[in-house]
Amino acid sequence: MTDRLQSARTAADVPLADAATLRAAGRAPAVPFRVALTDGRELVMNRLLRVLPGRRVVGDSLLDGRRVLAKLFIDKNSARRAERERQGIAALAAAGIPTPALIAAAALPGGGHLLTTEFLDGATTLLEHWRPLADRLPGDVDACELLVPAFRLLGRLHRAGLAHDDLHFGNFLLHNGHLYIIDGDAVTTAPAPLAAKPAARDLAMLIAQLPRAWDGAIAPLLAAYRDGGAQSLDAAVLARALRHERAWRLRDYLAKTGRDCTLFRVHRSLHRFEAVVRTEADALAPLLADPDHWVETGHPLKRGNTCTVSLVELGERRFVIKRYNLKHFGHALSRAWRPTRAWHSWREGHRLALFGIPTPRPLALIEERWGPLRARAWLVTEYCGGPDMLTHLRADEEPAPAEAASLKTLFDTLYRERISHGDLKATNLLWDGNKALLIDLDAARQHATIVGFHRAWRRDRARFLRNWPADTPLHRWLAAMLPGRP
Repeated sequence: MTDRLQSARTAADVPLADAATLRAAGRAPAVPFRVALTDGRELVMNRLLRVLPGRRVVGDSLLDGRRVLAKLFIDKNSARRAERERQGIAALAAAGIPTPALIAAAALPGGGHLLTTEFLDGATTLLEHWRPLADRLPGDVDACELLVPAFRLLGRLHRAGLAHDDLHFGNFLLHNGHLYIIDGDAVTTAPAPLAAKPAARDLAMLIAQLPRAWDGAIAPLLAAYRDGGAQSLDAAVLARALRHERAWRLRDYLAKTGRDCTLFRVHRSLHRFEAVVRTEADALAPLLADPDHWVETGHPLKRGNTCTVSLVELGERRFVIKRYNLKHFGHALSRAWRPTRAWHSWREGHRLALFGIPTPRPLALIEERWGPLRARAWLVTEYCGGPDMLTHLRADEEPAPAEAASLKTLFDTLYRERISHGDLKATNLLWDGNKALLIDLDAARQHATIVGFHRAWRRDRARFLRNWPADTPLHRWLAAMLPGRP
């Protein structure tokens, strides 16, 4: 950044903000802004990186002409939160765990606290690198090469007697070939090495970021954890921690799909409910403003009494929008008190994604409402241009290796997680060139009991096999591959 730009952004015409104004600004404080310090200096925040409305503002900033990462704690508990962050960073540094160095910590005039660390210019999160690899088969060499350093670093953390209460791929930074761990306020200290129970919790938290299909392929990751100096954990203890972590993560994530948060933007009014993936909100704004227009002018994929599906182009991207219609007054009345099929598909799409089951990404949900009553609804998803499996697979031969591996992983995961589809026609599975994707999730559900699941799975299994004659090689291969044989 040039001296001229630095001077311009620290000039008096940049608005001055304090904790109260930042709380009032909610999720989108206007940048740049200045923050006065008690010693007469000023910090200038130029770019927001994360905002927890009313609690914390994190951004790319300047202090004394130096580029820093600034965390502004602005709620009534700011002193405690800032001190916990400072202590966590100090503990990591004392243990030799790579983390951005602490530069300054100070109270702000009129309330609130500031903490700054070095800014790692060009750093990327482990999550950014993981996303392109997330659909790879379990144990993929490139994916393991990416993940092993994170598990090794966690081993070092536990060897030093440190635990981390918020382990996810976004809290690991890659910078100039080195891996850093961040978020000091989640770090707690204990006698070294860390005891088995908190160590298992941390390790389970990190493993839970992976699709469950990886459960049989984590040996290299556990070896890396031990290479970091951590003690071996009893398999039963780790398995119990992993079940607990996954159950909590699923509940937490599904709850977020229906409320305004960092991941989703949600608007509610007397006549409308709208949820959209926050990072897609701007791109989808024209579509969300008038979904009927896009349904009617898009390329029709299905024109039915109960649903209308269109392919639409917005900018350089393509989306699928599905409108759930009401046939008549009686149909409307019968649906009014129940969650819409769009809502169900929205939730199940996110559930499948969390389990690593490929499905076109659900991007937005709209419901017409009359107070508590629901009417029509729309669901927007990513577009997959590949053929369906009825078209793609040949009845007179077994699937090619890529298709065979993808189908086996998908069905094994559905079976393991007790998820039934409800309408498992071959046309409801698409092939995108690399993997099979499950679509049309209106009747999909995760079962609480094994008896109920087995009943539904037998129907799904039989429906999928009926797509091809019983005496064909493909049918015989599928009958042998599909779990839960009759």
